[in-house]
Amino acid sequence: MKKIVVAIDGYSSCGKSTTAKIVAKELHYAYIDTGAMYRAVTLYFLDHYIDLTNPKKINQALSEIHITFERNAKTQRNEVFLNGLNVEDEIRKMYISNKVSEVSVIPEVRHCLVKQQQKMGKKRGVVMDGRDIGTTVFPDAEVKVFMTADVYTRAKRRQEELLEKGEMVPIDEIIQNLQKRDHIDSTRKESPLMQAPDARLLDTTFITIDEQVDFVLEQVAAQIFQREFSESE
Repeated sequence: MKKIVVAIDGYSSCGKSTTAKIVAKELHYAYIDTGAMYRAVTLYFLDHYIDLTNPKKINQALSEIHITFERNAKTQRNEVFLNGLNVEDEIRKMYISNKVSEVSVIPEVRHCLVKQQQKMGKKRGVVMDGRDIGTTVFPDAEVKVFMTADVYTRAKRRQEELLEKGEMVPIDEIIQNLQKRDHIDSTRKESPLMQAPDARLLDTTFITIDEQVDFVLEQVAAQIFQREFSESE
């Protein structure tokens, strides 16, 4: 059976990553969290005081950044490593969320990471989630899903995630952060956040993760059936 690319795009805290991880596991595909890559770059820029208005400094910093995903044997989850250091927990903190859209809007950053992401999925057999997978990274993805949800619902989910990590953030602050990121990501010139014309819209406001996973797997099954039917004719 030929492997395909599953592209899951959408707004923050819609359940993209959780859904993508489970779908990848069900399909025995690789899972790539592109948002984590932008968060890792943001962490590096903050730690090294990189001037976001200086293209020369940005390019130099990007040449020094090496991002990998490694599976944790204890937790059974893929974790992000930045230059050999596990930064999985650090990049999920609110101070990174407050800066990541400002970093990801930079053309040099997007070009660099899109190139890496395309290389990761070159052999297909991947589930990739982010904000421009179906439009820029893999416009030829066989399955495209665009996820959305009510901003308050998204904020509550984000707050719960932060609480699990011991970080208490007021709901109003999270809503403001989400709205700011949505605006920046939707209006940027380089691969803005938008639904691809051939992507299926999935509103997750009132549905469970299991229902989200089922929806994506149904799209995958339909696509694989169509491909096999076409090839058998």
